[in-house]
Amino acid sequence: MASAIDVRTRRVPNWLAVPFLIAGLGVQTIGLGWAGARQSVSGIALALVLFGIPCFLKGMGMGDLKLAAGVGAWIGPSQLVLAFVVTGMVGGVMAVCYALRRGCLGKSLDLTSDLLWHFAKSGMRPHDRIRLGDRQAVSIPYVPAIAIGTLFSFFAQ
Repeated sequence: MASAIDVRTRRVPNWLAVPFLIAGLGVQTIGLGWAGARQSVSGIALALVLFGIPCFLKGMGMGDLKLAAGVGAWIGPSQLVLAFVVTGMVGGVMAVCYALRRGCLGKSLDLTSDLLWHFAKSGMRPHDRIRLGDRQAVSIPYVPAIAIGTLFSFFAQ
């Protein structure tokens, strides 16, 4: 459901992401007691670190972060690492396909390399021309990548 909404609106509504997170914490706590609660909270914390950095840099939205934290609450930190890696690979393929379809792959790669070079030499200071949160920027819905990465992590175990 979150993927369909994200593809259509480029948003992940709080009414979907927040109950998902709370339910994950609750189910893990009820099912496994304090150990489940610790695992769930650890998954949330890891998701906040892994997905929080791109969110802080405005490379993804808060809805993606909240949904990823919900995934972390359900699957815990060890499975979240695999889900994160696969999510990144799927998201990269999606981004390339989307840029090819829109005819802006070269420009997107140039801006990405420029931005990475800027961060490498200047730290996390904002770039003077490139704004990740710019409404005009080409973006992809990232929830489908999160969903595929999460599903892959289930089948890989």
